[in-house]
Amino acid sequence: MNSTARHILLIVILGTLVLFSNLGGPRLWDRDEPRNAGCTREMLERGDWVTPVFDGELRTHKPVLLYWFMMTAYAVFGVNEFAARFWSAASAVGTALLTYGIGRRLWSPAVGLWAAVILMTTLMFDVAGRAATPDALLIFWSTAAIAVYVWSVDVPVVGGRASRLAAVPPQWFPAWPAAACMYGCMGMAVLAKGPIGVVLPTAVLGMYLLIQRLPAQRPTGSGTEPARFLARVWPLLRPFAPGHFLRTLWSMRPLTALVVVSAVALPWYVAVAWRTDGHWVRGFLLDHNLGRAAQAMEGHSGSVLFYPLALLVGFFPWSVFAVPTALEVFHRLRSSGTDRAGHVLALCWLGVYMGLFSIAQTKLPSYITPSYPAVALLVASFLVAWSSGTSRVAAIWPRAAFACLAVVGTLIVVAIPIAAARYLPGEQWLAGLGLIPLVTAAVGMWLIRHAAPAQAARVFAAGAVALTTSMFAVGAARVDTHQTFDSLVRILHQRSPRPQVGTLGIAEPSWVFYIGHPLDRLTIPPCPGDETVQSPRTHDWEPKTVWNLRDYLAQSPDHYAITSRQYMESIGGLGPDVAVIAQTDYFLQDDTLLLLAASDAKRQTADKRPPTAARR
Repeated sequence: MNSTARHILLIVILGTLVLFSNLGGPRLWDRDEPRNAGCTREMLERGDWVTPVFDGELRTHKPVLLYWFMMTAYAVFGVNEFAARFWSAASAVGTALLTYGIGRRLWSPAVGLWAAVILMTTLMFDVAGRAATPDALLIFWSTAAIAVYVWSVDVPVVGGRASRLAAVPPQWFPAWPAAACMYGCMGMAVLAKGPIGVVLPTAVLGMYLLIQRLPAQRPTGSGTEPARFLARVWPLLRPFAPGHFLRTLWSMRPLTALVVVSAVALPWYVAVAWRTDGHWVRGFLLDHNLGRAAQAMEGHSGSVLFYPLALLVGFFPWSVFAVPTALEVFHRLRSSGTDRAGHVLALCWLGVYMGLFSIAQTKLPSYITPSYPAVALLVASFLVAWSSGTSRVAAIWPRAAFACLAVVGTLIVVAIPIAAARYLPGEQWLAGLGLIPLVTAAVGMWLIRHAAPAQAARVFAAGAVALTTSMFAVGAARVDTHQTFDSLVRILHQRSPRPQVGTLGIAEPSWVFYIGHPLDRLTIPPCPGDETVQSPRTHDWEPKTVWNLRDYLAQSPDHYAITSRQYMESIGGLGPDVAVIAQTDYFLQDDTLLLLAASDAKRQTADKRPPTAARR
């Protein structure tokens, strides 16, 4: 077995351990996971591969690719948590393999292997890879597009070795077949999460080409103050000179991009627009794309520091190497080494995602996860240089990184018992997870003191694998035991073979998934803005029917309602017509969930007619 095959096998084994361990153990986490998993089930039950519907309502949040993939997993594994998350985990392993390929091409096999290991053991990437969300698919197809570019551009030989795109190659952009494949990957990303699937990868490659295709000459001028100012700012402006910009844009085969991306993604967008009279396209493009860019939605706002801080947290534990990696990249960019092009591409990759999403008003940590492969490559290039003794960074910085790891481990040991006492009683022992970074830091610093940086790096990698696997395979499962809503579901099915359930004042997507069908919407008139509608909807994009709680419960012994104690108290109680038949803790909330039914006296006197707006 050659080294490439060994590396690929190691990545697959490690990815299986980190990303698939107990993947289906925890129940779906509110709110995105059950929405996506439930939408897939409703589409499958309807036999509809075009229109996303969840809880009986049109779901305009995301395109269809995740639902298609999830349907295939449901067909093989059944409708369960493992099936809902399977393609996310598989895509994450695939992204690690693509990152290995990029690192191998632009740097060396060692950098590629380290980058794959680093990527698979970062917190936010593992969240994406273990969640029933489209993030892992977006990351995979976006990375695939960049990988196709890297592997299809000519790599000239300079001085007997590949220059890794560092010198001016004879062909800056792939030939037509490779370009079509690259833009086809972007088309899949558009089906995964919308226009960002093509806009951002294209911007990454465009920025890289604008920088790398610049001619070597610099502007000259006199020693006047304006000339000196121009000399300082000109390096920043040169890539965007109109002529250079337009030539670079045309070299990227924009017509090929338009045709291929449209061929891959446009048929479904046209079909769903036709099926929903344009409601899905308007909701997705205007509300969930332009709307999120123009204003903060659902309270997800932040300053320009949001994404740098999100990267430090989401890329943990490897983010402790942020400073030495930045210093190493700075030194490499000042040289004319063969790995300079790799550093430029990775920086363009990271900079485009962080820059554009920092401009957008709605901010979420997951938005920049498609740039994590770039960060992994940069950290890997530093670690390989440090391990081999060729790093240009002062020795104090790797030691400081291990010290930071020890500090974070200490914070975990202290903070988890405090948080668990309030939200997860009995789980204070999870503080033991903090011992993993503490032990890793201690052993690593001992090895550094004994001049063994390569062994220290391997110890860090082993600690990262142990930490992420323990957190997601063990820690998440323990947290999940405090999701007790399923006790209400069991009571529902014990009391009725086909319970029909409504929600009053509150609702969680996981309730829809685990109850197994859409939920009705209830109110207690008079309630401003609510009224009971007695005619069924004709389309999924129309507002849901709102029922009077008491009438709804009295219609049938199979009718139930769910609310919370705080909401019940806020409206002054429910009266004698409604009975609380079960209750359980509201997960991570200082509240209690109540299962309601009509009191016996109310049901005996109620009209037994079925509701006129029964579920379709």
